Amino acid sequence: MPERTPKALRAAIAQHTPKLLPDFDRNWREKIADTYDLAPVPAFMTRWWAEFALARDPQLETKVHHLEDEASQATDNDLAKSLVEEAGRLRREAGKAEPGQ
Repeated sequence: MPERTPKALRAAIAQHTPKLLPDFDRNWREKIADTYDLAPVPAFMTRWWAEFALARDPQLETKVHHLEDEASQATDNDLAKSLVEEAGRLRREAGKAEPGQ
């Protein structure tokens, strides 16, 4: 994982997971750059830190997306809820990665 700064994270995404770069840049413009407000930066970094950490592990990324897809098609509310919760837990765990890991 890179330094925990927007610039370092963007560079890491560009180098290691370029498929995320267009969404990262669009989200940056929408949430930060075009608003001229730095207050949302911590939330932005939390989201994209986890996205990058997840994308670095294709097997985990596939599992999370599978859980989310399965939840979207579930007809049982309890099952859908448990699938979404598991996907969220895995995303949060991925987001706990520290710089240098």
